[in-house]
Amino acid sequence: MHDGKTITPADIPPLTRGCAILGTGGGGVVTVAALSAERALRQYGDVDLVTLADLPADGLVLPLGSIGAPTVSHEMLPSGDEGLIIRETVEQTLGKPVVAVMASEIGGGNGVEPVALAARLGLPLLDADGMGRAFPEVQMVSMYVAGRDPGLVVLADVQGNVAALRPASGTWSETLARAVCVAMGSTALMADYILPVGEMRGAAIEGTVSRAIAIGRAVIGAEDPVGSLTAELGASNLITGKVVDIERRTGGGFVRGSVVIDGVGDCKGRLLRVEIQNENLVALEDGEVRASVPDLITIVDSQTAEAISTESLRYGQRVSVLAWPCAPLWRTSAGLRTAGPAAFGYDIDYVPVEEANA
Repeated sequence: MHDGKTITPADIPPLTRGCAILGTGGGGVVTVAALSAERALRQYGDVDLVTLADLPADGLVLPLGSIGAPTVSHEMLPSGDEGLIIRETVEQTLGKPVVAVMASEIGGGNGVEPVALAARLGLPLLDADGMGRAFPEVQMVSMYVAGRDPGLVVLADVQGNVAALRPASGTWSETLARAVCVAMGSTALMADYILPVGEMRGAAIEGTVSRAIAIGRAVIGAEDPVGSLTAELGASNLITGKVVDIERRTGGGFVRGSVVIDGVGDCKGRLLRVEIQNENLVALEDGEVRASVPDLITIVDSQTAEAISTESLRYGQRVSVLAWPCAPLWRTSAGLRTAGPAAFGYDIDYVPVEEANA
């Protein structure tokens, strides 16, 4: 039975803060998603937050998230109809009802926008996602690691275009969806791994919406926001300092680059470089890996603990770089093949963040 949890407008500020932190620099724009979610809740009513146990085994879970370059989504806002188009396409194609919306990734705006989508569609939101964070590629989801078939992939854009794909594998879902996304202007709403509830069990990472809200509540109003956040996450503070160099480029549906932080205070004399591809991927100091995917690396304002997305990094910002352990599924051999350092082209061995910073 549903335990009565709901998402209300009061939950959006902490959810937004938590999703931004879990976004590891990516996942889309949180401010726009927060406004969209608050407006949808006031217009359509609160959204039930449910678990897989609350849902019928044969009903479809609809994972939704934006795909593309975050820098583009800043400028090309969605119409609001994309979710309706995708749901209609899915139900017509698969012949089963959608019973819940799920965030494809809990990180960034992609963790917040599903609240608005669920409210608009009149559906509950599943307290789960496919990453426990944000990742840049379509196959980098827990459902792929768990061996589920990507099945139908549907993309819709602001113009009303819709594309339904049947990729042969998870890696093909990335290749095909990315090509369609670029054709749609490098930003679109996407549903993939549209699975019955029974198949989603053991494949989704559960409890992540509640987790994001808890993270946000730990920071809002705290006397020492960075310290409170570090404790809530069980994170290592890799460095506190100033952004002194940044290189960033957009192409092929991604934002790629790096940022260098020069330590201040107790960290004076140290330099930390963070490599990015939509998200923060690897943190390096003196040639040594301090943290890497699939563990989470987030850059936050050193005074407020507000997460700073990769597209918002600027010279002179005072920041702290936090890193903490990923969901256990990502540390399996299949998880590391999918989203470990080698999956992004880094010739380094994965070392759990808590060991690298012991």
